[in-house]
Amino acid sequence: MNDPAISNAEYIGLKMKQFKLVDMRERYPELVEEARLTGMDYEEFLTRLIRLEDDGKQKRRQERLRTGAHFESEKNLEDIDYSFNPSLDKGKIDELSNLNFMYAGENVLIIGPPGVGKSMIATGLGMKACNAGEKVLFVNAKEFLDRLCETAVAGCLAETLAALDKVRLLIIDELSYIKMDKERESLFFQVIRRRYEKNSLIVTTNLPVGRWDELFTGTLAATAILDRILHHCHVISINGDSYRIKSKNHNVESREVKHEQ
Repeated sequence: MNDPAISNAEYIGLKMKQFKLVDMRERYPELVEEARLTGMDYEEFLTRLIRLEDDGKQKRRQERLRTGAHFESEKNLEDIDYSFNPSLDKGKIDELSNLNFMYAGENVLIIGPPGVGKSMIATGLGMKACNAGEKVLFVNAKEFLDRLCETAVAGCLAETLAALDKVRLLIIDELSYIKMDKERESLFFQVIRRRYEKNSLIVTTNLPVGRWDELFTGTLAATAILDRILHHCHVISINGDSYRIKSKNHNVESREVKHEQ
């Protein structure tokens, strides 16, 4: 509709707001001015305008996915200090960072003592997945199983499991020293079974595979779950000193230096 009461710029702004073209609306005036000054042709102008909106939408989606993943901290793979712990396989971690394991529906199992960077690696891979536009969920193992029990009692387990099916990458952190009862074991098995060869899983644990029967009610249950996790799986084994102890010692040393000064 032509309305002589409003200018072209006002009309464009109104319509961009109506169509929710956030970045176009915000950056359009400066791009128009640049086009006037540089003699930008129509095709380049339109391409630049569309790219502004496309880039903005991708960035906002990535932010929503990172928030929805519920990471305990937003750590990136680039934050890993490989010089501190030579046992970290940088080549393997770099290979996983391309996310081909996720697109293939494969799993990652990260094993090592407390503080060696298991959660950091898992989080870093999860951040990569979010930035690639994929849905990720980061959960603490004990809290996750407690919530599954609560949903089962509330009669909404089917809905919860269906929602988990839509998560491309599920990260279960600290699957260690939890003695499951039959109910929790059954719920955990359902999650693993439903993801098998469909969606990916990252599990971090202090326990080597040979001791997983300590987590479950017996060897049979542990074997059934491990078989599905390990069938298509990349295993990262880490040893060495704790990053947290390193950080604590560094802080102590810094305070001692300041005190001497």
